[in-house]
Formats: sequence, structure tokens, C-alpha cells
Amino acid sequence: MTIQELNERSRTVFRHVVESYMQTGEPVGSRTLSRISQLDLSPASIRNVMADLVDAGLLYSPHTSAGRLPTQMGMRLFVDGILEIGNLTESERADIKARCAVDGRNIEEVLTEASSMLSGLSNCAGLVIAPKSDSSVKQIEFVRLGIDKALVIIVTANGMVENRTIELPPGLNDSALREAANFLNARLAGRTLQAMKSEIQRELDSHQAQLDELTQDLISHDIASWGGGETLIVRGHANLLQNVQALEDLEKIKELFDTLEVKKERIKLLDLTEKGSGVKIFIGSENNLFSLSGTSMIISPYKNSQDQIVGAVGVIGPTRLNYARIIPMVDYTAKVIGKLLD
Repeated sequence: MTIQELNERSRTVFRHVVESYMQTGEPVGSRTLSRISQLDLSPASIRNVMADLVDAGLLYSPHTSAGRLPTQMGMRLFVDGILEIGNLTESERADIKARCAVDGRNIEEVLTEASSMLSGLSNCAGLVIAPKSDSSVKQIEFVRLGIDKALVIIVTANGMVENRTIELPPGLNDSALREAANFLNARLAGRTLQAMKSEIQRELDSHQAQLDELTQDLISHDIASWGGGETLIVRGHANLLQNVQALEDLEKIKELFDTLEVKKERIKLLDLTEKGSGVKIFIGSENNLFSLSGTSMIISPYKNSQDQIVGAVGVIGPTRLNYARIIPMVDYTAKVIGKLLD
């Protein structure tokens, strides 16, 4: 069904039901709607219109004597056909730019801040899928942080710096750290991290080289997988849980975050954003990813300088999200992050 198939009276009643639900999360009845002056309809007339909207699959009643709520199809119709998208102010744009600025931080720290920012501004859970990088490695260094820890510093050819902390094998001395760095820089620098990992793994498998314990540790801790996978950053779980009454079932939220922890689902999420550009809105179970009703996701991909989609930012929250405010926020954040990657 399209919004054009509804007459003016049905569109007006439907819009007020959805807007009331988005404000309160509660069912709305005909008597409540009749008090809205713009409608100028009796409770009996509103009940008849609402009955027609129920028959059309746009509204439903959670209980026999309750008012009406929008269905998943109804929310989709509202978002696609009625919702008026707001615009960010100049100060809001400046704030997003400032909070996403690199300012000496590595890209993962910037993306973590972006996730926290989206969570704070939307009062929902913000999510970011960190970019895949095919850039070759310029240099790798190890800096001891203590008896059993070291910082791995990876500098890529395009100037990106990635820092990872790893556990050191017992008894490993500083000389072994330097030898490991020299080995990697001499033989493997100039390749991507994924190629570097594959090369080390081949040598391990064929026993063509006697790699020290630290190099093996590099593989076992998956340090070199940064070039071939996605990192999911989710902030603001508490914001989402605060809306649990509107979501009807706390278990759905727990299931949502359990699903997000599965890497294959992160890849599916990124794949969803690659079919076209711009902001995408998934309502309830229609995205075939979480199979959950009661939640919505607004997500937008961001691209590198070659116009390739390398990651995504977004917001997860209850179906009654403030779409008009959040959609431009997510869209602009994705554009800012894309420019940072250049």
C-alpha cells in the first residue's frame, strides 16, 4: 500500500496515531484523537477510520479494549510517505565535525567517539562498523608496556597509525622484540596486513622459516586481521534499555546485542549498506538480520577516496525513534567520517 491510496481523512487520523505513538509509546484511542482540534471529527467517526486502517494492516490493537498502535507496515508507510526530515543546524554540524576530528587519535578511537556521539545525540544505541583497509604496511614496531604486554604500532603507506596491545610469551626479552620487528619490516613491509598474515602463515605451515614466539603470537592474537575484517563498535546500550517498556520485551534487546557480537552478522550488516548509497532505515524484522519487532535501525555507509564503501555508522533504538532528527544526523556523520578517511 502507498500513502496515496488513503483518503485525506484516513491519512490525517493515521498520522496522528503514529505521532502519538512516537511521543508516548502507548496505544491511542478515538476519544483522545477527537480532542485534537485539527481533526474536527467525532469519536465515532474516528473509530470507523481506525477500523479501516486496521483492516488495511496499518494499525493494530495490543489488547481488546486498548487503543491502536502502528504495525511494522504502518511505520514503514509513515517513514516513506509522511515523515518530514529535519535539517541539522550549523552548530550541530560543527559539533559533529569537532567530535569526529582526528586530533592525534587513530581511526578506531575516532570511530568509537562517533559511536558514543550518535548514542548521546539520539538517546539510543550508536553503532559504527570500522573500515576495512587494503593499504600496505610501511612499518611495524613493538613497544614493551610491562612484563607480559607490548604495544604493536602499525604504520600504513597512507599514513594511518594503528595501535594494538598484545600479551607477550613468558620470558620474552627486549632483544627478541627488536628481532621480530626487524624480521617483519625487512621481509614483509610493503604488503597489506592480510597479505602479511598469509605470508607468515604459509611459512609456519611449510616450516620454511623459524619464526620466534612473538611472530607466532602476532598470528594467534589475530593482530594482522585488521586488513581483512570489520570491527563493530556499539555504544549506548543503557539508552536502549531505558526504553524497554516501549519495546515490550527485554529479551529482544538482549538478543539484539548477542546477534551483533557474531562477526558474520556484522558483515551482513555492512552488505546491506552496499546496495546503493545514502541513509537506510530498517524497521523491525524487515531487514532479515535481527528478526526482531519493536526495534529500528538507521544506518548510512561511508566511503573512501575511491568512492568505495568501507564501513557504516548508525543508530539502533525502539521503533518510535525520532526519525526526523536522527536521519540527517546519521547521514552527516557518515559524510564527515568519509572525508576523514581521505
